[in-house]
Amino acid sequence: MTSPLRLGLVGYGVGGRFFHAPFVEAAEGVELAGIVTRSPHRRDLAAQDWPGVPAYDSLTDLLASGVDAVTITTPPETRRALVLEAVAAGVHVVADKPFAPSAEAARELVRAAVDAGVVLDVFHNRRWDADLRTLAAVLASGRLGELWRVHSRFDLDQPHLLEPGPDGGLLRDLGSHLVDQLLWLLGPVESVTAHLDWVDLPEGRTDAGFVIDLLHSSGVRSFVESSKLNRLHQRELRAYGSAGSYRVHSTDVQAGAVLGGARPAGDLEGWGRDAPAHWGTLAIKAGEERVPSEQGRYHDFYTQFAAAVRGDAPEPVPAAEGVRTLAVLDAARASALEGRTVPIEPAT
Repeated sequence: MTSPLRLGLVGYGVGGRFFHAPFVEAAEGVELAGIVTRSPHRRDLAAQDWPGVPAYDSLTDLLASGVDAVTITTPPETRRALVLEAVAAGVHVVADKPFAPSAEAARELVRAAVDAGVVLDVFHNRRWDADLRTLAAVLASGRLGELWRVHSRFDLDQPHLLEPGPDGGLLRDLGSHLVDQLLWLLGPVESVTAHLDWVDLPEGRTDAGFVIDLLHSSGVRSFVESSKLNRLHQRELRAYGSAGSYRVHSTDVQAGAVLGGARPAGDLEGWGRDAPAHWGTLAIKAGEERVPSEQGRYHDFYTQFAAAVRGDAPEPVPAAEGVRTLAVLDAARASALEGRTVPIEPAT
């Protein structure tokens, strides 16, 4: 029997506590082997949540304990040094998003991982959102005919959670997930046109909303938009094709469950399924029909990551794909600031 991958979690804020540890627990072939946090309060929370899992003051101490892999879920400005330390120690790494401030900075981390012979992946867990997986199944069925365009909107009434300052903003926060979803769904992008909504905060000018127009290499267009300050809370996906359309107003079912205290390991079969009231509608010549929600399974990221480390499966989100997402975000920011459409160089 193969021993589980011993994975350490670096950081136990909202991300580490709710969006990593519960899904590590639910994944196959992975064991939560340690948690790094210096905060006494967060140490108490970790001890309550995961009795028997040791806590460490630093990544260095965690690495000395003999882990096989680490997840870096500390604030973005700290990630580069921590990823490089783990890679240099020969340890496989999951980096939270955005895993670098730019595509060029991310390429440095990719090169370091390749040189060290370790797996480096980005935690774009929202590829496993229930609504996105359902849309992917609808597109794969061919019932929309030739696909023309896809719209993705995710508005959050969370002004207190907007990351302030020039290095923060909504584009690199939620935008990194939404752009990655469309790249995963529709393939690479040739050009980007974007608008950003700005707000002046004590920490500096901050983007608080965006609208991005992506032209994919396939000829399909996608439009992604989000806000945090406009007192709206809604998730919507729409797809238009030559034979009809698909639309859904879904809920962020997995995030809502974990933030409410649920864990996927407690009900793997029932986890991540949106209620029938939130199922999407397929509209074609024969009429309209409701489309049952696919299951949302963030824990599949960690199951696949462990299998990739063993050499048994492809990586769930290779760092090179994280670079691709960052390149689109870089282009979106340049487009908004310069008032032009920005071409994307093909990945090499």
